[in-house]
Amino acid sequence: MSVLEQLLGQLGPDTIARMSAQLGASPQQTRNAIQAALPLMLGAMQRNAATPQGAQALHGALQRDHQGVDLGGLLGGLLGGGGGAGGLGAMFGSGSSGSSGLGELMGAVVGAMGGGDAPQPAVRRSPIDEGKAILGHVFGAQQSRATAGVARASGLDAGSADSLLAMLAPMLMGALGQASAQKGLDAGGLGELLGQLTGGLGGQRGGGLQQVLGKVLDKDGDGDVDAQDLLTAGSSIFGSLMQR
Repeated sequence: MSVLEQLLGQLGPDTIARMSAQLGASPQQTRNAIQAALPLMLGAMQRNAATPQGAQALHGALQRDHQGVDLGGLLGGLLGGGGGAGGLGAMFGSGSSGSSGLGELMGAVVGAMGGGDAPQPAVRRSPIDEGKAILGHVFGAQQSRATAGVARASGLDAGSADSLLAMLAPMLMGALGQASAQKGLDAGGLGELLGQLTGGLGGQRGGGLQQVLGKVLDKDGDGDVDAQDLLTAGSSIFGSLMQR
């Protein structure tokens, strides 16, 4: 099962309905936001992994505490549910010794991608705040532009688009971490995997995902992008989800 199949397998109609309720949005807006957000995050990760330093930082983040991450339980924690038998407390690493909690995973991500010598102990923040910490490292100073692009493509307000991205970020990191472990990928292999995942994504006017990403993240004016381009960028892979 591919990275995206693992991730999309968690995003069925019931999950989208719960996400919509949490965001105060319609299911269609939420589906559109997912379709726009995932290519943006994948493309930004591919950009980051284009340099040896960036690839190693992302690989190191994924290698720390990824093996015990359960995507279904992680999603439950992000949506305010129990997150499986351990409950939300277990998601934050407050369960038995050796558990792989959301707080531990996010602490590893932030520590590794921040360039420190070792990840700092996990701070107990809300799951959404942990997701936002990942987004800060994925998008850097361009995070507000990414949020604006998703908002424009989906019809969500900026706050809801930001929350939606924060829900998806740890899910995507978890799926990539599982794939990295299963395939035994090194930093270079992770970069190649991201290239494969983004290779079939492109905007309505062609040029591939990186051209669309440039319109969203690089031009002056937040979210200065044709919304249809951004939605089209995800349609080839996420179309089956959108039809549910």
